[in-house]
Amino acid sequence: MKHEHSAAAADWFKSSYSGDDSGVCVEVANLGTTVGVRDSKDTTIGHLAITKHAWATFVTHARAHATRH
Repeated sequence: MKHEHSAAAADWFKSSYSGDDSGVCVEVANLGTTVGVRDSKDTTIGHLAITKHAWATFVTHARAHATRH
C-alpha cells in the first residue's frame, strides 16, 4: 500500500544546495512515495512531486558536479 503525505502537513526544509541569502532557494519534503520540491520564496504556488529514485539521481549528480566557493 502506498502512503502519500499531505504537502501542507509535511516538514519542509531548505536544501543544502540552495544559496545563502540570495533568495534562490528551494525546499524539499518527504511526501511518502515522492519527494516534494518547492520555491521557498512563494510556498503557496505549489510543489513538484518527484520520485525518490529521480531525486536520488539528481542529488548524486549535483554532489558530483558541485563547485564550492
